[in-house]
Amino acid sequence: MAKTVQERSAKAAQKRLVVQEEELRLRVRPGTRQALADLMEWSGITEQGEAMTLMIHHLHALGSGDALPLLSPPRHKYEISQSVALEFSRKSMLMIQQDPGDELLIPA
Repeated sequence: MAKTVQERSAKAAQKRLVVQEEELRLRVRPGTRQALADLMEWSGITEQGEAMTLMIHHLHALGSGDALPLLSPPRHKYEISQSVALEFSRKSMLMIQQDPGDELLIPA
C-alpha cells in the first residue's frame, strides 16, 4: 500500500532531524540573483541549493588565508570634487553669516 502525503512528510521530517539538516533562507537583489544564475549556468548546476552548498564548501576548503579576501565586501571610495567642496564651503559660510551668534573659524 502506498504511503500517504502525511506519512511521507513525517518520514522526511524525521530524516532531517537525524542528519541535523537546517534550512537557510537568503533574500537577494536582482544583481546577486543574476550572479548566481551565471555561476549555475557556467557550471551546469540546475539547483540553487546545490550551487550555494558547493560554493560554501569550496570556499571553506581554501582556508582562512585564501577565503578571507573573497569574503571582504567591496568598499566604495568617495572623492569629493573641487567644485563640490567649493560649493559646500560657500553655502556653509553663507549659513554661518546668517546666524550672527556663531563664530567663524577658517582653517589655514
